[in-house]
Amino acid sequence: MSLTIPLIHRPGSILFLDDDTDYLEMLGMVIPAHIQVELFSRPAGFGRRMAQEPERWEADALQQLQMIDRWRNGLPLLPQVLRYWSGQPERYRLVQSCVVDYAMPGTDGLAVLNTLLDWPGSRVLLTGQADEQIAVKAFNSGLIDQFVPKQTHDITRHLLSVLRKLALTPHVRLNTLWRSVLTPEQQSLLQIPSVVQNLQRYSQARWIEHVVLGEPFGLLGVDIEGRCEWLQLEPVAGLPALAEVAGSAGLDFETVRSIRAGEVLAAVELHQQLGLPGPVRVARAEPLDEDGLLTSAVFPLREGEHPPLRPYRAVLRAAEHRSVDDT
Repeated sequence: MSLTIPLIHRPGSILFLDDDTDYLEMLGMVIPAHIQVELFSRPAGFGRRMAQEPERWEADALQQLQMIDRWRNGLPLLPQVLRYWSGQPERYRLVQSCVVDYAMPGTDGLAVLNTLLDWPGSRVLLTGQADEQIAVKAFNSGLIDQFVPKQTHDITRHLLSVLRKLALTPHVRLNTLWRSVLTPEQQSLLQIPSVVQNLQRYSQARWIEHVVLGEPFGLLGVDIEGRCEWLQLEPVAGLPALAEVAGSAGLDFETVRSIRAGEVLAAVELHQQLGLPGPVRVARAEPLDEDGLLTSAVFPLREGEHPPLRPYRAVLRAAEHRSVDDT
């Protein structure tokens, strides 16, 4: 069974190409401010923006692969991810989705999308009534991920729903990459429906970016303001071992008893990997599934405990002026 939760998730840019500038300007006004959009009325400008995207995606994937290779050689992943987030703010500029109108002067949307074969993002085709059979055939052939008829009632809401669904779909290559840091047991726990639902609900409500790690087991997330949290996951069967490690790390008898009972969790590995000062932190444990197999606890990271991050809100602020590129 495949993992349905994205093991790595982050926002990115959404590009729209449509020769109807009035429609593009309307999109620029109605699409919520927390979504990064770029608007193009001509294939030439769109093509220039996309020309280096396959290269940028490849370079970014290589950095992730190198992190995992270093982890295999003994370097902890958690501080590596934080350094990567701090040093690569341009990752938010990677284009995640392209929405292209089918009918345009001198070309069509499928021809434009076919120039992006090495780009790993999602492709959405906007169609008129006469183009729907072409779109169905393109979808069935895997040339596009979705098509949206322009005559759809409340098309903007429907389009945003499609884009949201695509954004939350695990990226095949990157998910495969990060799956390699998880044990088979951890992968099995992340396939439990109630675990998936609870993790999705939590991450979507609080973070704009996250990565799932295996050592320690949990999710490292960051919100729109650049604040980081560690959501520690602990198999209930592993609580006695965690209690023993916590005792060795200097936690008192009552705390160790509470860990063993599943009342609190201790962030021993987080403390060690980040070199945090003071005693090992503990936080209230919350069950993640209905069968009592997995529990969790949240540990916010304070300012100064990780490299400074450029908040995603600053990225959105820089892109607030949604003018149409007509070059």
